[in-house]
Amino acid sequence: MKRSFNPASVRKPFGHYNHGLLVPPGASLLVTSGQLGIRPDDSIPPDVTGQAELCFGAIQAILEEAEMSFADVIRISGFVTRREDFPAYMAVRDRYTLEPKPVSTLIVVGGFTRPEFLVEVEVTAAKVF
Repeated sequence: MKRSFNPASVRKPFGHYNHGLLVPPGASLLVTSGQLGIRPDDSIPPDVTGQAELCFGAIQAILEEAEMSFADVIRISGFVTRREDFPAYMAVRDRYTLEPKPVSTLIVVGGFTRPEFLVEVEVTAAKVF
């Protein structure tokens, strides 16, 4: 079983995540590449919510193919191009994450490979047997 850590000496997390997760020995580890908000037909939603939904949907498909779910995600790294998109991104992230909440980092970046991309998400998952 994964154990979460939120020491009283450290400020509570700003959102729905944990400061630390401990994965026991013998767990299977999955690391994804950053997923962008683009559909298989190459269309891209114009807003961060639509793009974040596609990012998390792609991650869900990768997890399922690895016989995992969002309950196995231990770390999320999110990247957005605009600070004002934090709430929309976090609302999508929070709909997908399960207990125990993963650790999470959200960074504002100058841009991605194409200017229409607004968000990119990557995860690490560990399945405990």
